[in-house]
Amino acid sequence: MLVEPLRYARSVTRRSRATALAGSAVAALAAPQVAAAHVATGPASRVGDDWHAPPAVLAIAALGTVLFVQAFVRLRRRGRADHAGWDRPALFAAGLALGVLPLVSPLDAAGDHYLLSAHMLQHVLIGDAAPLLLVLAVRGPLVFFLLPPSVLKPLASFDPLRAFLRTLLRPGVSFGLWVAVMLGWHVPAAYDFTLSHAVVHDVEHATFVLVGTLAWVQLIDPARHGRLSRGGRIAFAFGLFVLSQPIMDGLLFAPSAVYHPYAAQPDRLLGLSVMTDQRLAGAVMLVEQLLTLGTFIAVLLWPLLRGRRGARAIAVQRPA
Repeated sequence: MLVEPLRYARSVTRRSRATALAGSAVAALAAPQVAAAHVATGPASRVGDDWHAPPAVLAIAALGTVLFVQAFVRLRRRGRADHAGWDRPALFAAGLALGVLPLVSPLDAAGDHYLLSAHMLQHVLIGDAAPLLLVLAVRGPLVFFLLPPSVLKPLASFDPLRAFLRTLLRPGVSFGLWVAVMLGWHVPAAYDFTLSHAVVHDVEHATFVLVGTLAWVQLIDPARHGRLSRGGRIAFAFGLFVLSQPIMDGLLFAPSAVYHPYAAQPDRLLGLSVMTDQRLAGAVMLVEQLLTLGTFIAVLLWPLLRGRRGARAIAVQRPA
């Protein structure tokens, strides 16, 4: 049985799609401000003060910070500051903030109980924006210094682990896992189930982080393995965007609420109706993916377009 968002997406006309996209995209440009408003003007006693410290999140963040710092220091001590510039800690800190804050701040409670748009913002930050910045931070030789030699050597000699990682890092496997996780968790029955089962919800978040990291490892290629050509990376990114379209279209154009817990919530933060909140969630995902995947595709295409333009100019200048 097809998911509801896919059915809804196919039923809209081109004109209604264009109109809704334009309006929703404008609204989503203010997504961070909207998230702040969610926690400032709603039931403050339940949302605004809901800062918490999940032990697993803080432990992973602390471990990641320790590994990055020791890798950064070791590489600079070897005289390779060209591969460990001060832009790397800035990228790492930004990525860490985008991965941790959505899980410990009032945005977490707002998304879990009140607003689908807040929940979507949380998901795109921890599952796409944060992995992108973290992978950028460790690209090049720095990635090989993340594990100290005393840890790296025994792991590298453990054949089952190496075989597992080789399989996981195949472009087709990474792509398939991303699509399965992204579409699977957004099936209404699965999404609603996570909202009422904390452990499953944590697993959902963990898988978003995992597949987001795998996707950006393929696209950025931090270890320079060259698994994908430039064209392959463009196709990979374009495929991710296209296959996430049913989710965005479903949220933007569904004639009724897709996820029951949000429709049943009587407290409307910011006074947003169920349908306005749902369309805003679709717009948040659309704009975020345009900013990440769209920008990535544009960056890879630009040298090709510039090269063709230069070739045309040379051809025009040649005498007949």
